[in-house]
Amino acid sequence: MMCGTVVVVLCAFAVMPILALNFTYETKYLDVPVDHFSFASNVTFRLRYLVNATHWRKHEGRPIFFYTGNEGDIEMFAQNTGFMWETAPEFRALIVFAEHRYYGQSLPFGNNSYSEPKYLGYLTSEQALADYALVIAHLQKDQDRRSPVIAFGGSYGGMLAAYFRMKYPHVVAGAIAASAPIFQFSELTPCEAFSRIVTADYNSASAECAASIRKSWAAINNVTKTDAGKSWLSTMWKLCKPLKTLHDVKDLKGWLSDVYTNLAMINYPYATNFLAPVPANPISVMCSHLPNSSLTDKLLVKSLFKAVSIYFNYTGSSKCLNIETEASSNLGDLGWDFQACTEMVMPMCSDGHNDMFEVQIWDFAKYSETCYKKWKVRPDEKRAVRFYGGKDISTATNIVFSNGLLDPWSSGGVLYNVSNSTVAVIIPEGAHHLDLRESNPADPVSVRTARKFHRKFIRLWLRNYRLPA
Repeated sequence: MMCGTVVVVLCAFAVMPILALNFTYETKYLDVPVDHFSFASNVTFRLRYLVNATHWRKHEGRPIFFYTGNEGDIEMFAQNTGFMWETAPEFRALIVFAEHRYYGQSLPFGNNSYSEPKYLGYLTSEQALADYALVIAHLQKDQDRRSPVIAFGGSYGGMLAAYFRMKYPHVVAGAIAASAPIFQFSELTPCEAFSRIVTADYNSASAECAASIRKSWAAINNVTKTDAGKSWLSTMWKLCKPLKTLHDVKDLKGWLSDVYTNLAMINYPYATNFLAPVPANPISVMCSHLPNSSLTDKLLVKSLFKAVSIYFNYTGSSKCLNIETEASSNLGDLGWDFQACTEMVMPMCSDGHNDMFEVQIWDFAKYSETCYKKWKVRPDEKRAVRFYGGKDISTATNIVFSNGLLDPWSSGGVLYNVSNSTVAVIIPEGAHHLDLRESNPADPVSVRTARKFHRKFIRLWLRNYRLPA
């Protein structure tokens, strides 16, 4: 059921019961080519995937629910995508979580995988999609009646789910693409949009909170002008590695920016440990420590430490703050940094006035130089748009794009219906792919409704599925 004419406006439906599920799986491997697009080499590697066949009726042609793994260890996504586990029994579906090459255990060249471009150059979304197509062919190989495939993914995984349906429509019957920023590329989305949504999240919790963060950059700069100030902040913040140089201070501020962004992404209505252990509504909890933006520099810096402790030390188990590992240690940051320096170039900027961040200008030439120094490769700013169509996705079918408006990645999301079969679901109270997570009593009505909408489209796609001739 849809309300409205342009975008799906979520109405109230009956709430699905919360199921007590055990997210268990078999770990399997499939040999896949390192390079799918050349006959110059026959080198293969073992791609890991996770399978649960508890409900599957293989020879009845029951569906395969296929998670297109993204930038991290696939087990983390298997444990944080409860919607698939809750929905599989209704459809008697096989649950599969496929790991993205170069992440987790799926390293094409073992310990050498990240050593130099000749090994790392096979880390692309196109190669990953080809991996997934082979996994599916393997799962279907001895079926009399081929199982239709529904792709699922969140964030970059959501992009891959959508791209999988676009590029392999004969393999994938439909895709649930949650928080998939397929428009977060040059000339498609303003570079400042992401920072403004993050700021809006903090402003919604408290205008003083966002103002305090905006003021804190200058406060940190002022305090750390001297060696004595650097020592004071290092001690007061319990830094594992004391600040010695202005570059160290820059790294600290970069860590803070990552924390603010991560909290906006995981601003869920219940406690989670997805990127880090945090309480329910973590931005509101954090902002409770920043009620006054008129504090002096040192007092503001002290308050800020209490606030960010909600992210890095909510459990109280950290003895010191290690800014080199704390921001998002559960994700494959190294691999994603390479992808962002090659095909996934997503411009970000801030002006410090319409957002709460320091001024950061997007300079592609400078960005390219940074990438080359790190990886010995140059980014292709237009590659993703050329390969996947940019905003020209009018030929796409059978995709649900869901976006929570609390999620800063919604800045690059599909927020309007493309056609009758490629539609947008807007979740006003939703953070980063909240709709793919396990049901929780604290879920807002809009998230529950989004899941019901997903199930409706899955039924439609399966009903209309036609076996290849």
